[in-house]
Amino acid sequence: MCESLDELEMDDYWKEVENITRSVGEAGRGEGGGEGEVQEEEQHKIPEEGEQEEAWLAEAGLTRLFDDTLAADQDQEEDSAVFLSTLTRTQAAAVERRVTTVQQTLLRRRNRQHVPDVRDIFRPPEKDEEPSKFEKGSENGQKEVTSAETETELNLEVAFSEQALSYRDNHQRLKVTTGPNSPDDKLPNFKLLRDKTGQTRIGDLSPLDMKKVRRLVLVEMTALFDTAGIDLKAHKAVKVKSKESGLFGVPLATLLDQDQRRAPGTKVPIIMQRLISHIEEEGLNTEGLLRIPGAATRIKSLCQELESSFYDGMFPWQQLKQHDAASLLKLFIRELPHPLLTVEYLSAFIAVNKLPTKKQQLQALNLLVLLLPEHNRDTLKALVEFFQRVIDHQAKNKMTLNNVSVVMAPNIFMFKGFRSKVTEQQEFSMATSTANIVRLLIRYQNLLWTIPKFIVTQVRQHNMESQRKQNKERAVRKLLKKITTEKPSDKAVPEESSQGFIRVQAPQFSKVSMAVHLTEELQAADVLTRFLSQDSPVAVKQEELYLYEIGGNIKERCLDGETYMKDLFHLNPSAEWVIKAVQ
Repeated sequence: MCESLDELEMDDYWKEVENITRSVGEAGRGEGGGEGEVQEEEQHKIPEEGEQEEAWLAEAGLTRLFDDTLAADQDQEEDSAVFLSTLTRTQAAAVERRVTTVQQTLLRRRNRQHVPDVRDIFRPPEKDEEPSKFEKGSENGQKEVTSAETETELNLEVAFSEQALSYRDNHQRLKVTTGPNSPDDKLPNFKLLRDKTGQTRIGDLSPLDMKKVRRLVLVEMTALFDTAGIDLKAHKAVKVKSKESGLFGVPLATLLDQDQRRAPGTKVPIIMQRLISHIEEEGLNTEGLLRIPGAATRIKSLCQELESSFYDGMFPWQQLKQHDAASLLKLFIRELPHPLLTVEYLSAFIAVNKLPTKKQQLQALNLLVLLLPEHNRDTLKALVEFFQRVIDHQAKNKMTLNNVSVVMAPNIFMFKGFRSKVTEQQEFSMATSTANIVRLLIRYQNLLWTIPKFIVTQVRQHNMESQRKQNKERAVRKLLKKITTEKPSDKAVPEESSQGFIRVQAPQFSKVSMAVHLTEELQAADVLTRFLSQDSPVAVKQEELYLYEIGGNIKERCLDGETYMKDLFHLNPSAEWVIKAVQ
């Protein structure tokens, strides 16, 4: 199968743009829902000088670095100090660059007011501070990038921006071309380097740790683009007038709120799920699926019918043709008042193409997926999984990875009011760029929803550093009260652990706990198998059971079955191990 986008396939892109334009025109002449709904155009403001950097620092939870009125807030100050202590050199440089810009802007704005000096913020650690237990290779416990690593292996232990810096330094004299026909346009079979402490997927961590993940990912994503000299212009979404109920043209959060009242726990809009399942029930073998549009007037009428009768269960699904269902699905995506990839990060997704290698592009997409709001991320995941199932039937439906990417790109990237803001030349250059992004999202979807190990390591460091500061304070208070009998707050490692055993709790079940011997080969899946074999009354399937790592240097983490327990125990000896059933 050809892996690069050729001119013939790009014809399909322009046909799709033409179909969208025509359908907007025809629907606009009528009354009612769908694209005939008159809405204010999506606005995005280009921030003033320094504003973007301020917003970025605020999003990273580092407002105190440029606003000294917050210095009185001890918690914020300590949190910033702890957060900064976990950063790699490229991440720290990204923060420093933005703090400097903000300070220069603020000084120009108001010379008289004092702002913290960037050199104070990034002062070297005090001599008596102990190095972190994670420090084994370079700083922050990150192993150095070795030349032995092959191009198709994804190393998640070393920060992507650090890897990019090594790449840049090694290839400084080589001119890298990133055009659509460059040799790097082939899509290799990337695979993750095996991590004995287990892969961490989105949803495996507690909300508290996910907040830290998001802050670290924002800094890392910016640092990665900085290494390639790409200046990301973040657009700020301005509130648009949109419908507050219905199916099409409704904000994702509103729609899910509406759906969750009917079906608690819904993560993807029910209308989108229903359209996808209808297309799949009718068969994915229909030739030109997603490419051949339904008639615009018929789509408009179906859209109105869905708006009025979907939730009542009165919509005549048996009469809905495949191409019409696919057109309604595309309409649903592009009618979202805010784009699926968000106004804030849409330009960053497009800028991914400017990164010099496919590996760096993939790493950037991984970070961007992690930055998306939960609703957008879950909806995008359901969508790319569906696209893959369409591609799996390409022998019959003639829809290859490239065909699907080219046809879907305008629907995902051209949100309301967007086309009026770009020139014809920009639109032309965006065609292959956006198609390439959709291609990467589909092709590497199994890797994109993974939280890189270096980010999890930084979260562990953050937690340990916070605990160390709290313990120091407790020790001071203890000394002041002269209480010598108080037990130390650090949980002592149970005696049995030092003898090579861990105690696994199962509070949901009759079996309170069991001792498990740690061997080199023992994996999380083996612990679950042993639990089920010993506790016969448990009426639960193994795939519904998960082992959790709780406490120590992580709040809570769901373990993948291939986690080597001994390796993880050494990484987090104070953790508790708990079996839970997840529906």
